[in-house]
Parts: sequence; C-alpha cells; structure tokens
Amino acid sequence: MSLDLQTQTSIRANVSLAGLTSMRVGGAAEYFISPRTATELAESLSWASDRHLPVIIIGAGSNLLISDQGLAGLVICTRHLRGIEFDEKSGQVTAGAGEPVARLAMQIANHGWTGFEWAIGIPGTVGGLVVMNAGAQGGCAADCVVAVEIVDLTGKTERIYPQDLDFSYRTSALQKSQQLVTGATFRFQMGGDAAAIALDTDTKLKARHITQPYHLPNCGSVFRNPLPQFAARLIQDAGLKGYQIGNAQVSELHANFIVNLGNAKAQDIFNLIEHIKKVIGDRHSILLETEVKMIGNF
Repeated sequence: MSLDLQTQTSIRANVSLAGLTSMRVGGAAEYFISPRTATELAESLSWASDRHLPVIIIGAGSNLLISDQGLAGLVICTRHLRGIEFDEKSGQVTAGAGEPVARLAMQIANHGWTGFEWAIGIPGTVGGLVVMNAGAQGGCAADCVVAVEIVDLTGKTERIYPQDLDFSYRTSALQKSQQLVTGATFRFQMGGDAAAIALDTDTKLKARHITQPYHLPNCGSVFRNPLPQFAARLIQDAGLKGYQIGNAQVSELHANFIVNLGNAKAQDIFNLIEHIKKVIGDRHSILLETEVKMIGNF
C-alpha cells in the first residue's frame, strides 16, 4: 500500500523498522516515509496532522530501542536529509539533519578545520547530535552549534539559536518539544594542518573501535554517567559484564554498551536495561538514566 503526497513522495504502510536501527530490533511502522528534502518533510507532517496521526522521528536509529510491537502513526526517517556546506569566511559548516556525524567529522578534518575531532566515533546523525547534545572525549554539540533549522508538526519552519536550546549534559530543549531538526550550523577553527587534524581524528576513531563493541549491533552508550560516577564502572564493578537476557548481553568490552548477539528481541534489551538499573539502584542507591530512547510499548 502506498499513499502519495503532491510531491510524489511515497508513504508506505507496515514497514519493518529493525533494519533502520543500530540494534537491529523492533517491529513495524504503521506508516513510514524517508523524505529527501525539507519540503517533503513538511508535507509529510501536514499529511499526518490532517489524519490526526502521531509522528515519530528517527535518524540513523543509533540511540533508539523500538518495541517489538511496532509503532502506530507515521514514522519519519530523516537519514536522507543530507548535505554539507562550508563557509570559508566564517568557519561555519551547515549540515542536513540526516548527515552522519562521523562523515561530517572526517570532512571537517580533511578541510583542515579543528574542533570536531571528538565526534568521529559517534554513530548517529546531525539531527540526533543536536537533540541529544551528544558528546565524547570531552566535547559535545553545545560547544560548536551556531544555529538549528527546525520544522514543527504543522510544517512551519524556523531557525533557532543556542540560547533557545537549553543545552545541558546529554540533553536539550528539543527533546521535549514538538519541533524537528532539519539541519544545523556549526562553527570551527580554520587554517589548521589538514594532515595533522585528519591523523588526530583517525587516531580517536581507532581508539573508540578498540574500547567499544562496534563489531556487534548496539545502540551506543546505554546510560548517562551519574556524575561524578561513571555508568560503565558501576556496571562493571557490579559483575554485570557479559550478563545476558535472551540474546541481549552487557558487552564484555565496555559495560555501558548492550549488544545484540544475533537474535535479540527489543524486549530482551529492555529487560536487561531494567535489570541493570535495579542492581545499581540496590547497590548504590543511584537511579541510572538512559541515553537510549525507548519508544513503543514495553
């Protein structure tokens, strides 16, 4: 079944979402679309609004856990909203919401600009980077964001700025809003040694691959660090490395990662998350909060 917008963009029904998440789990979307322009995205939102359907946005699916039961309403995948533009005068870079963060980081390094090397191993997209204020190795999105392009559920577009985003550790105001990111502009330092910056970026990427389980499906860091503690240390010290429910396992390489050993269900992963939270809560009276976003019924 397909339902066409005026732009001839196809909205499909009953589309499996498992292959669109880095965990490789999850049920089907009632309706699904992956628009290629901001206009198509706006019209998709209008289509859903006219039918009073809920809207769920996914990017690279790298920090999502989608229920095995699937999702009602319209699921919009923004991974095709790509493009990177360099402004040689201002040191600003504008990227589409679906642009992979790792690809953006490598292009910035190759351009000889510095300030984004920390992002090379982040598996998500620009949209997710901004919404989550994602970070690594001492850097985060809030350090370099200049402006964000958004669209609301009626299709109205707007440009907003850091003072509107209320950035804090692994969060922003966009997590609680009805506005969706279509692109973002960042500022970096120009005029660096491209070869040296690229080497530093590549070194950081290799370090992440050594310490994190990139060889198995995962959703990145599962829990926020309950500062000044570190989630991985708490989980490891509790003896939970390698702990398994179904085919979901606490990574033996990095305790703040859960991996899919092959046939895990979303419910297995959810149950493992809840088990970890209970163990750490009982041992330390700390309530771990998830970085991974869980959507649907569990």
